[in-house]
Amino acid sequence: MLDPQEYLDILKSGGVSFFAGVPDSLLKSICACITDKLDRNDHIIAANEGGAVGLAIGHHLATGQIPLVYMQNSGLGNVVNPLMSLASPEIYGIPMVLMIGWRGRPGMKDEPQHVHQGRVTPDTLKAMNIDYIVLSDYINEAKKQTNQAIQNAIANNCPIALLIPKGTFGSYKFNQSFPKLTLEREDAIIKVASSIEDNAAVVCTTGMPSRELFEYRARNGARHETDFLTVGGMGHASQIALGLALKQPNRTVYCIDGDGAALMHLGAMAISGNSGVSNFIHIVVNNGAHESVGGQPTVGFAIDFPAIAKACGYKTAVSIDSIEEIGKQVKAAQLVDGPTFIEIHVKTGHRDNIGRPTTTPAENKIAMMEFLTK
Repeated sequence: MLDPQEYLDILKSGGVSFFAGVPDSLLKSICACITDKLDRNDHIIAANEGGAVGLAIGHHLATGQIPLVYMQNSGLGNVVNPLMSLASPEIYGIPMVLMIGWRGRPGMKDEPQHVHQGRVTPDTLKAMNIDYIVLSDYINEAKKQTNQAIQNAIANNCPIALLIPKGTFGSYKFNQSFPKLTLEREDAIIKVASSIEDNAAVVCTTGMPSRELFEYRARNGARHETDFLTVGGMGHASQIALGLALKQPNRTVYCIDGDGAALMHLGAMAISGNSGVSNFIHIVVNNGAHESVGGQPTVGFAIDFPAIAKACGYKTAVSIDSIEEIGKQVKAAQLVDGPTFIEIHVKTGHRDNIGRPTTTPAENKIAMMEFLTK
């Protein structure tokens, strides 16, 4: 495995002077090291991967130096447009290094939502005419590969990708501190789930929240068909929920969202708030971190989510941080004629033994569609 600090030094000595991206579990050690070691002007944890490419382009224009954009391969969909319509050598010709966590690599066991993406990742890059290197976990070879990638990007004024397989980086002790809160996210999700109507539908965001919701249902012998687990597609849960609410007007639809996911496609709140639906309750469980992929911070605690929601047209918007307030605010939201918004501040962290859904995404879809016809 590569030592994150040693590899960061290789990147910097090779001329990489700016880092931006969205954290990934395969990159959590190197991302944590970057977060710890670099000045805030040299590293931005972006709202989404396309925004990170924009930051990288701006950095190159300002300095003439080469930036690095990091992401999980699921984020390739967010970078196709800025890479091909701006950074391409056929347009502006912006050199940059793309560090891509290769989830779902063929031959490696992974979660269902990563299998298709992992299988087509190399072909996706080829179709975009972006050369790639599978990074070695031997430091001398990795140094040679990285320097070659940087040189090629500069020489050809183009993006070059480094594909990072599982287990490439060794561990790194993350020194980031977060606000001292007491409410556990899992407890907040359980309280929400226990406060909603029997015929309500829930769309839950990707990562730990969906896993925690599934385990709560399983422990209590409750139905899973009321819940759509958005196991991939980070940032899209609220629009899935809105699409559902538009065609199920007699059923309350809840979106249990995360701060990182909500930030990734923040414009969705403007669409939801102006939708006019009376049965949509949007709940953002905010721990200020990309916890499912390593714990790097978001700007979730630095912005005013309720004020944004109100400006986007939600009828009501509140922020709470106690278990007692959750049931009260969920019940209040049920009485509002219009989209409503609840932010719940929670602490970072989760149980070490948290499981994964035991049903497949296809089974989840079929069960929910049958439930929605009742």
